[in-house]
Amino acid sequence: MAENSNSSADLAMNSAPQGQQKMDLLVGYLLLCGVLLSMALIISGMVWRFIRIGQLSVSQKLAGMNLFEFVVSEARIVLADRLRPRTLIACGIAVLMLTPYLRVLASMLYFMFALKNWKYTLFTAIVLGVLTFSLFIR
Repeated sequence: MAENSNSSADLAMNSAPQGQQKMDLLVGYLLLCGVLLSMALIISGMVWRFIRIGQLSVSQKLAGMNLFEFVVSEARIVLADRLRPRTLIACGIAVLMLTPYLRVLASMLYFMFALKNWKYTLFTAIVLGVLTFSLFIR
């Protein structure tokens, strides 16, 4: 029975268009890399903080700030060369929050340029618009 389900999954994967398989791989790698990068930044920041002060607790003020403001304020700190453990942790959080946004953007570009499927491009663009709007609300 399990052998049949595996063969039907293989058949479904082989029957999918080659471009769709490439897109699935791209989206999968995009999500995987985003989560792994986020995890690496957060863990690095926590380890650095523990080495520096001997505590794992971090206080982060996010009240009254939307994701766009949060990312911009952390980018300013990094560009000013004032890298601290809290900044690494904040960058990890920002990467984690922006990973799904990049996934939707990649999907929209794929539907637009590779498939030239305007219906899915429009639907994905609407989702991208809602996500973009959500970056700016508090």
